[in-house]
Amino acid sequence: MSDKLVIGIADMKMTQGEGMLVTYALGSCIGICLHDPKLKLGALVHIMLPLNMETGRKNPMKYADTGIRETIKQMEAKGASRSRITAKIAGGAMMFKDGSGSLGNIGQRNIESVRVNLKKEGIRLLKEDVGGTVARTLLFDVNSGLGCVRSYGRQELII
Repeated sequence: MSDKLVIGIADMKMTQGEGMLVTYALGSCIGICLHDPKLKLGALVHIMLPLNMETGRKNPMKYADTGIRETIKQMEAKGASRSRITAKIAGGAMMFKDGSGSLGNIGQRNIESVRVNLKKEGIRLLKEDVGGTVARTLLFDVNSGLGCVRSYGRQELII
């Protein structure tokens, strides 16, 4: 498919009308699909960490709090209405069994931060496929608003 946009780690892309957004390697990271169904405007952001504590905030898309806020701001600049924007999320796995390291279970912390920040921004979370111990690939069709989660050893899941 030629209109597939690939979102890297700590990255965001947006498209309107047609197109498939895809992000790979969602381990402890989380992919957040944001969608305004009236405009058929969709964005996918791939966050790595729960909170931006970086001085100067060089890459807001790396963090749940600033990534969600910045993506919504860019969607609103294209005419999206916060009251119509919905979210679907995938990722947040515990990729390493030792959750007692210096960061603890970063996947779980990412899940909690994404949920809190979506709520804070007034965005309804419709569906999620989070946690567990498997990495995921997330595909997001901006026309339909449907997400597809693929992971090794599991059936595809439509969210």
